[in-house]
Amino acid sequence: MTTLSYDAVLFDLDGVLTSTAALHALCWKRTFDDLLGPLGQQPFDLERDYVAYVDGKMRSDGVRDFLGSRGIDATPAIVTAIADRKQALVERALLRSRVEPFEGSVRWVRHLREAGVRTAVVSSSANADAVLWAAGISDLFDLTVDGSDITRLGLSGKPAPDGFLEAARRLDVDPRRAVVVEDALAGVTAGRAGEFGLVIGVARTADPRDLRSAGADLVVDDLAELAP
Repeated sequence: MTTLSYDAVLFDLDGVLTSTAALHALCWKRTFDDLLGPLGQQPFDLERDYVAYVDGKMRSDGVRDFLGSRGIDATPAIVTAIADRKQALVERALLRSRVEPFEGSVRWVRHLREAGVRTAVVSSSANADAVLWAAGISDLFDLTVDGSDITRLGLSGKPAPDGFLEAARRLDVDPRRAVVVEDALAGVTAGRAGEFGLVIGVARTADPRDLRSAGADLVVDDLAELAP
């Protein structure tokens, strides 16, 4: 891929630009384990359950999908309570933890911008702007579409392509002239569903084979592989 082949690159945040995916996974585990223990169910699995049911999705969608996998009735009240608890845990964790960007990702983003390629962040997280600021990389992106935007606009979360399509619309870029970069299976599926010109999977938690099966055109271990 040459940097001038596309007009824009749309990045997921957690696990692609910053190391906060692990923080989210731990908060999901703590939230679900408090529920699963009294029900006599196996604890939330940080690898299998996180990747399969919640990674990359809106909080409420992740709650419903995971509870469904365990045969637990996901009433609206239960979904809201669990989603709110997870969000509270993330907010507290962000106050205590230092947010680190991935060096290779930052290097590639800077290279893209120097080449005149526009960049944006599309995240299911409602904390995207705070994370970008804490990581010191908010100035590297033209705009952010996050979970709050998706809810406010009545859009569907990943694996639907709505968030990525909204970012392309705001940038005034044809999706076929844009790249989606994701580490989550739901995000890769969204990029393919939106008919974007190129979908790049970053294999940090998901298996490279699963990323390809979900629709990734190219899979890398780290975005440093694309930087000069």
